[in-house]
Amino acid sequence: MTAESVDLLVIGGGITGAGIARDAAMRGMRTALVDKDDFGSGTSSRSSRLVHGGLRYLETGDLKLVFEASRERRVLLNIAPHLVWPRSFIFPVHSGSRVPRWKLSAGLWLYDALALFRNVKRHESLSKKALLRAEPAIRSNDLSGGARYWDAQCDDVRLVLGNVRDAYRHGAYPANYVRVDAFERVDGRVTGARMTDRLTGETLTVHAHVVVNATGPWSDALRQDGTRLLHPTKGVHVLVPRARLGNHEAVTLTSPIDGRVMFILPWSHDLSYIGTTDTECDESPDDLRATADDVIYLLRSANAFYPSARLQPDDVISAWAGLRPLLRPRDPTEPGKVSREHQIVEHDGLLSIVGGKLTTYRVMAEQMVNRVAEHLRALDGRDPFPPCRTAEEPLPGGEARDLAVLIDALTEEGTDRALAEHLVRSYGGEAPAVARLAESDPALGARITPQHPALRAELIHAIRREMALTLTDLLLRRTHVFLETPGHGLKQAPEIVDLIADELGWDAARKASELAAYLQEVERHESFRTELAARA
Repeated sequence: MTAESVDLLVIGGGITGAGIARDAAMRGMRTALVDKDDFGSGTSSRSSRLVHGGLRYLETGDLKLVFEASRERRVLLNIAPHLVWPRSFIFPVHSGSRVPRWKLSAGLWLYDALALFRNVKRHESLSKKALLRAEPAIRSNDLSGGARYWDAQCDDVRLVLGNVRDAYRHGAYPANYVRVDAFERVDGRVTGARMTDRLTGETLTVHAHVVVNATGPWSDALRQDGTRLLHPTKGVHVLVPRARLGNHEAVTLTSPIDGRVMFILPWSHDLSYIGTTDTECDESPDDLRATADDVIYLLRSANAFYPSARLQPDDVISAWAGLRPLLRPRDPTEPGKVSREHQIVEHDGLLSIVGGKLTTYRVMAEQMVNRVAEHLRALDGRDPFPPCRTAEEPLPGGEARDLAVLIDALTEEGTDRALAEHLVRSYGGEAPAVARLAESDPALGARITPQHPALRAELIHAIRREMALTLTDLLLRRTHVFLETPGHGLKQAPEIVDLIADELGWDAARKASELAAYLQEVERHESFRTELAARA
């Protein structure tokens, strides 16, 4: 067993932990970041992929949260334009809708005002005729009109990776697949952790002046102080071919089943996803999955607004389930008043950040690092740390502000335009480096699967630059082949393992275990189909 010493140990490599590590490293703190699985493998890769002000929060009077989220949306559009992009939303109103047109109009004026009228564009009211021009397949019966407003969409897991990589670039020590086994303590105060590398079995002790718990839905379990701060709810999404559904833009709707606000969102490669559910959940975050009931609920809700779609479970390419680490309501008799805000709590020297949402991760991280800086000064009297710079400095690849120019440049160099768009959307200013890697070897210039634009060169790039260590890392999180192709790339998995084995130093036994683990992941994600088949 070896030991290391740092200023700050961050446990949890989701978006919040990654943001904390980036901010701390940029301010000069000696920082380590660990996650028991892959970076972003929990809630942060199973979200609605939205960076938004939270229009629906206006109904609950969370104006401060909407204002903060609107500001953060502007920041993220600026520092990561390849990972966060503007998205227009159509909000239809039918006769008898829970949100009538006058209320929607008033809410959207307030929404734009809380964004200081600096959103991508201001909202516009739509007559029935105008709305049907925008979304001709939407249910016209009882349609009275609606509105178009603007928010932003993101690649959630690649946003996590961008923060982790930038933390490393500024001197942090990130490590995935490192499990915290126990805390180190001095006089009862948490001063580090004993950990195990889950891939090698090696053990390690890290001593830290400050330890932060940023494990999202695992945070109550890690704290082990006998209190529950979280009220987790499950959110499920399903991915379908856009042509089957028929939407042109993103659509905000209220489910006719339970009145919940949900979305239909365009995604790359002519896909759309529908979500999300919001159900009470006592499942372990490690066992979470989409059920048959979740899938049926989402398809029925979408079919009610797009009646010609007649979506069936067989239309679902994939489904994903995430656990929202929401704060418990102050009044247990009013479970509907679950807050989307966050809270920093301290117990025995362990700082935990709980609650919050993806959109506000950067300001959450800033507040936590400010708290860490106060602790470090109190502990050893060191000089003040510089202020947060994460709102100004771009994430890796975000230096290229005009993505269209970069796409044109790649196309002029001989890259197929559709491929150039895919690479730039995934890697921003780093896209030319991936394209050159693909050109260096015909085997790397081939697609991972025929149905998906991702190249095999992206796998090598992910191993060398994005800390991918397993086959699931590569196909599920680094390239999205798992979620975006029927069959999840299982047919190509053996040859992919052969391609990357030398890069990762795998022997025959490791290759077999990687294939078995990937098959198990596919079976877990596909379990809703088994449920449906059993009911038939």
